[in-house]
Amino acid sequence: MNEKARNWMLGLLGAAVGAVLGYFGFVLALRSGFYALMLPGGLIGLGGGLLVKDRSVPRAILCGVLAACLGLFAEWRNSPFIADSSFSYFVTHLQQLRGLTLLMLAGGTAVAVWLSLGKGRRA
Repeated sequence: MNEKARNWMLGLLGAAVGAVLGYFGFVLALRSGFYALMLPGGLIGLGGGLLVKDRSVPRAILCGVLAACLGLFAEWRNSPFIADSSFSYFVTHLQQLRGLTLLMLAGGTAVAVWLSLGKGRRA
């Protein structure tokens, strides 16, 4: 296996572990009274960039998309709208979320992209 494929596999494996830890960490923090919506995205990025030895923009973009999706899922699963608790209703009414929620979703996504870029030289 060449070095590039190895880095992709390690990056995606780390991102998956970070996603699981981030989601359950968010739920645990929420139950303790803290709102840590940036945690899932941050841990996806940390896991996606921790073990790799190259710098990859496509991997960073993929981790950012995963972070945004997991952040939305975590928010919906733990704080659905009262009018309709379905995920489709949640996604079509994102503009009704609080500003802090939207800021933390964007922040978690940005942290995921930044941390998952890797350690290699800049292109």
